[in-house]
Amino acid sequence: MTILDETTCWELLSTADVCRLAVAVGNDLEVFPVNAAVDGGTLVFSTGEGTKLAAVPIARSVAVEADGYDAATREAWSVVVKGYAERLEHFYDIERAESLALRSWSDHPKQWFVRVTPRSVSGRRFAVSSR
Repeated sequence: MTILDETTCWELLSTADVCRLAVAVGNDLEVFPVNAAVDGGTLVFSTGEGTKLAAVPIARSVAVEADGYDAATREAWSVVVKGYAERLEHFYDIERAESLALRSWSDHPKQWFVRVTPRSVSGRRFAVSSR
């Protein structure tokens, strides 16, 4: 296993098709798939009305995890971003988010944007067993 530096973590995050957002809601943890884009040293995703959007202003911390696999090298990777999330409300921030390459897997309306600002970024790369 190799511990990845932060630059490599961000490069890998920019290639992820889907990430998982973990957030504490009440006394429970919720995990949601999100299609996120790297924006500088942050992650941005779009969402519609619902639990994710409602949890953002009250959650003290969130985590975003993404992983991938390179068949050519038989190596997998995993990156975790821990930080806080905020709904984008200022015109400049929304306009910037709209210019990102956000790819949604669903046709559900996603009119809100959320930015995750990290406190920590960590990642690992490891060889996949042939068993």
